[in-house]
Amino acid sequence: MNSKAINIEDLRVAAYTIPTDGPESDGTIKWDSTTMVLVEVEAGGKKGIGYSYTDVSSAFFIDRNLKKIVMGKNALDIPWILKSMIDSVRNDGNCGVVSMAISAVDNALWDLKAKILEVPLVSLFGKVRDDFWIYGSGGFTSYSIERLQKQLGGWAAEGIKQVKMKIGREPEKDVERVQKAREAIGKDCALFVDANGAYSAKQALEMADKFADLDVTWFEEPVPASDLKGLHFIREHAPDRMNIAAGEYGYTLPYFEQMLDAGAVDVLQADATRCGGISVFLKAGNTCEAHQLPFSSHCAPSMHLHPGLSLDSFFTAEYFYDHVRIEEMLFDGTARPVNGALHADMSRPGFGLDFKYQDAEKYKV
Repeated sequence: MNSKAINIEDLRVAAYTIPTDGPESDGTIKWDSTTMVLVEVEAGGKKGIGYSYTDVSSAFFIDRNLKKIVMGKNALDIPWILKSMIDSVRNDGNCGVVSMAISAVDNALWDLKAKILEVPLVSLFGKVRDDFWIYGSGGFTSYSIERLQKQLGGWAAEGIKQVKMKIGREPEKDVERVQKAREAIGKDCALFVDANGAYSAKQALEMADKFADLDVTWFEEPVPASDLKGLHFIREHAPDRMNIAAGEYGYTLPYFEQMLDAGAVDVLQADATRCGGISVFLKAGNTCEAHQLPFSSHCAPSMHLHPGLSLDSFFTAEYFYDHVRIEEMLFDGTARPVNGALHADMSRPGFGLDFKYQDAEKYKV
């Protein structure tokens, strides 16, 4: 390929709101729909797609503020484009809606670059593994015991070797729910719990001891992720076999460094649809490797598959029920689990995803 710049010719953004298939809740919030903001970027006769699960306001921010920054730049110069976007939001703040908007654009740029070069996305980074271990994630606090057992037990029966459930909305019922989950998945499937910051530190420690008796090996956000001292305290005093995990609300690279420096987690999480896209996700994974701790992706499994295959520090990926359902509804090319892992289709360029415009139209905002 010659060295001539391949300038970005168009950027389009749309938002789609997909209802859940029933009421859902975790330890702190309830929801009945999920919104995906989809970005399409064109250059060199190719089209890249990327997305974030965020509020529709991220789509307006992209169209009003980020599009003019991206247009005309060399599609191969992703670090420059990302820096330009980050610099431009100095007065708007670099977290939340703004960061998720930047993430969606960055993800689309990586898909575009791989398609221009006609390679699977992971080939740009280089693989360190062929498979991508996942944990089935759902078990919402709104679920009946019957649905909880059916969902988690179903994943275990399909060969997924790790599953996660939500806790914290009614703490007095949590131990019983975890016990019922353990009964459904059997003794050979790992069981994770996620409080979404619903407990106090001492309450979390008390629950950790009870969960350990049911062989729970992962306790996510026992307290709010902003409480680094609380997370460190719990990590220091929790049962030895129980990993403390957090990081999904990280929007900038310094956040992940602060969490690691504080000794707040055994497993660091990051989300490429929130943290500044795949560009920052990879940096967070490398930072985790430097601290000699395992790294995990949060939600959006189709977005994390290729970068996850390239990271030495990568441990396991969240196979989140809502996002798996949406990605299978709206994309062709999504990977299906085989023996508890996902594999990238190396015959397809980029993420290997094709958007189903006709199927998605009824959800368009």
